[in-house]
Amino acid sequence: MASTSVAVLGTGIMGAGMARSLLREGLEVTVWNRSPEKAKPLGDDGARVAASAAEAVTGADVVVTMLFDIEPVLSVMADAVGSMRDGAVWMQASTVGVEGTRRVEAFAAEHGIDVLDAPVLGTKAPAENGKLVILASGPAALQERVQPALDAMSTRTQWVSGTLGDASKLKLAVNAWIGVMVNGTAQSVALARGLGLDAQQFLDAVSGQAVDSPYVQLKGKAMLEGDFTPSFELDGVVKDMNLIRDAMAEAGTDTTLADAIADRLAVASSAGHGEEDMSAVVHAYRT
Repeated sequence: MASTSVAVLGTGIMGAGMARSLLREGLEVTVWNRSPEKAKPLGDDGARVAASAAEAVTGADVVVTMLFDIEPVLSVMADAVGSMRDGAVWMQASTVGVEGTRRVEAFAAEHGIDVLDAPVLGTKAPAENGKLVILASGPAALQERVQPALDAMSTRTQWVSGTLGDASKLKLAVNAWIGVMVNGTAQSVALARGLGLDAQQFLDAVSGQAVDSPYVQLKGKAMLEGDFTPSFELDGVVKDMNLIRDAMAEAGTDTTLADAIADRLAVASSAGHGEEDMSAVVHAYRT
């Protein structure tokens, strides 16, 4: 069954970009957001803007949730589930952690709906341009039903396993690495500045070397220019690092580095940078 109708619940930075990518590929898209003003602009792009989550999912082949955390995910789905048609697939794309995904699985089982665990890798620009990488886990039989939506939103889908929740586990491992890169870049930028250097020299020194990456250059440039327009808000990284630490505790993995990163993120957030881009963590490295 080709999926042609998609409901996107949650149209923040990521959800809005994903909805536009679905529209660009010709899929029928209905959007809903708890704050209606965030969904209205998508109406100009061709989406149907629903007044409620229940209205949004009515008739949809695929229901995508892209919300902040597990509590809003389950709250919104509780409102919507009674309006989902038979055969619809719930694609849960929010980062909700290990325990959160267990709760997603329990909710789906209770209500008799098909669900895939499908967190995404990428921020605002990849979401807008259909260039996300989607990590997916769950029953292989659902793949064909969601493939058109996956293809519209991503450059590739990595099918992690048939066990629901494995994709979210991998997402935490990836986000732990992203936290290290952003904080490591912030530390080096702050150190160079503190020693009286032009911190651009740091980015120039690593450019093209084995230790370089596009992410180091992208986030480093934002730090140097003081441009913290959010691609992924710092408070979202705070939430994710706490989920990572919970997963580490369950896995028996040492949390020393994650604890230090979480501390610096919390300092930057408490200083008023929570709604800025994650690169604003550089403020936490300045004395």
